[in-house]
Amino acid sequence: MTNNATNEKRVISVIVMNESSVLSRITSMFAARGYNIESLTVAPIPESDMSHMTIETRGNAKVMEQITKQLHKLISVYKVIEHEEMIEKEMVLAKFPIAENLADISVLASAYNGGVVNVGKDMIIVMVADEPKRIKYFIEAAQRYNPCEVVRGGVVAIER
Repeated sequence: MTNNATNEKRVISVIVMNESSVLSRITSMFAARGYNIESLTVAPIPESDMSHMTIETRGNAKVMEQITKQLHKLISVYKVIEHEEMIEKEMVLAKFPIAENLADISVLASAYNGGVVNVGKDMIIVMVADEPKRIKYFIEAAQRYNPCEVVRGGVVAIER
């Protein structure tokens, strides 16, 4: 980006036709204009032929206006919503070695709206779903238990 952007986090929802190459067209539009996608989630809208995309990016109001206008030009885009007042959630899976303190890991996951989702011979897996800022705090706190792997799911949002 070549502007004096305040570089604020922005989340937009895009309702698109659920058909092949739509994701490619949207991500190509972002890439062609130098806008970064920080997270992206896509899922079909039940009982329709549409999908809901949640895109997290950064930029000022002018950049968001440009993104919104460009998205509207894409044929497969039905609706673009830049959230003003929204509920945001993100999910993360974390795998820990079984040698770590399992009770502490379970309590930590519970503190961030999560819990243990699988226990194997050598590992324990927890899932947490919370606000993106709290997911960041969970990942920071989890470092003391030496996670083997951490997978973030991306932001989903819905307007209030």
